[in-house]
Amino acid sequence: MASTFVGNSTSIQEMFRRVSEQFTAMFRRKAFLHWYTGEGMDEMEFTEAESNMNDLVAEYQQYQDATADEEGEYEEEGVEEYEG
Repeated sequence: MASTFVGNSTSIQEMFRRVSEQFTAMFRRKAFLHWYTGEGMDEMEFTEAESNMNDLVAEYQQYQDATADEEGEYEEEGVEEYEG
């Protein structure tokens, strides 16, 4: 018997944020950069990857905020119905 679980959660953004912060700290120090540039990569590729990661974190944050706003609306509606 096989089963598969597919889920979509915004909680992964915390891991992305930590990885991004660690990358930024290492990239500022140019740690290990010579290994990658020696193999043909350009520093600009790292800057672009950092930007992509920051965009991804921001997008997940946007979805998380939207979900929290929707949950707040439902809670407010429930309170009004109960009082009324």
